[in-house]
Amino acid sequence: MTVIPSLSGGNTAWVLIATALVMFMTVPALGLFYGGLVRKKNVLSVLMQCFITLALVSVIWVSIGYSLAFSDGELIPGVLGNFKWAFFRGITPDRLSPYYVSDSAGRVPHLAFAMFQCMFAVITPALIVGAFAERMKFSSFLVFTCLWEILIYSPLAHMVWSANGWLYKLGVLDFAGGTVVHINAGFAALAAALVIGRRNNLKALPPHNLPYTLIGAAMLWFGWFGFNAGSALAADGIAASALMSTNVAAAAAGLVWPILDKLVNKRPTILGAATGAVVGLVAITPAAGYVNAGGALAIGAISSAICFVMVTFVKERFGYDDALDAFGCHGIGGLVGALLTGVFADPAVWKAFGGTYAGALYGNQRQFLLQLLGSGMSIAIAFFGTFALLKIIDVIMGLRVDAKDEAMGLDISQHHERAYTVID
Repeated sequence: MTVIPSLSGGNTAWVLIATALVMFMTVPALGLFYGGLVRKKNVLSVLMQCFITLALVSVIWVSIGYSLAFSDGELIPGVLGNFKWAFFRGITPDRLSPYYVSDSAGRVPHLAFAMFQCMFAVITPALIVGAFAERMKFSSFLVFTCLWEILIYSPLAHMVWSANGWLYKLGVLDFAGGTVVHINAGFAALAAALVIGRRNNLKALPPHNLPYTLIGAAMLWFGWFGFNAGSALAADGIAASALMSTNVAAAAAGLVWPILDKLVNKRPTILGAATGAVVGLVAITPAAGYVNAGGALAIGAISSAICFVMVTFVKERFGYDDALDAFGCHGIGGLVGALLTGVFADPAVWKAFGGTYAGALYGNQRQFLLQLLGSGMSIAIAFFGTFALLKIIDVIMGLRVDAKDEAMGLDISQHHERAYTVID
């Protein structure tokens, strides 16, 4: 029996709310999380980078980004869409989204889906800010963000999420952005840290405002319900399952990190609890709609332990200046989550919805290999593409502020403003 596509008011309302939640994750949540971690002379620069990314990428997305990522016509088969939907041409309010979980559940408007995806496109380059915080010229940041969105993000989104994408057709699973968002941003962050280099006179200084960071982490946790559960594109059992697994993974990871803090550093810390929770959110993202509660617990705990080692020991050993641990948390957390999706995906989650997603734990070893392939492609595109892009920008206009401006702080040198003033 053929099901005639129809609009679902309930699903539409949920996706609209989820869109607002994901927007909230970039500004103010990520801005506060990152802003609290830098020195006080650079807090405005981080907030500005997050805020302006929302504006800049929104314009790029409507202009060409969405069409390149999701159009059914292609400039490069399986890799990149074309300009069919440039400036949302033809995406009228009455059109239903071509992307959906099940026609029987009812679809959402195409505009709702496009704007939901816009917020993913916004937060991904904003995450990279954590790698080059306190030392990148604002003008170079703008050029980089614009080119990265078009040349790196849109092709990878097409490959993994578009119905024509070659990784999608192979069966690589990424429910809400483990490869497209977190591996992509995290390994781009590593490339940025290596190209831009270490900060001058770098000292082991504590975060300037831990309350900002904790508030930002709590806001991210809140917004992540829209990020993951919204990716069901329906107000249904899959959305509820994704919401549950999101909370469970964050909770497990948020407990494991301070426990490791206590074992290694003798004290559990607020920063550790906040960082651990964010790592759990990152890692569960690709798996959110596919795993049960036990799988979510395992993914949260395992990712927290691995990222703790990366941030505490590996970064120190190799000496790269990933300022706010964008690579250590998002790159590695996203990689762990993407791979474990291929282990813990439980076919029972989708049984009633017609899906047959199963991981190695349930007899499908091929899924783990597919996740390995998808993760490897994401790493290669993100790292080498970003490395080359930054090198070109550096030659043309330079990436770093000069030593004097860096010492002064980017708030003053780039924006002529101060976050904190003393009034006599």
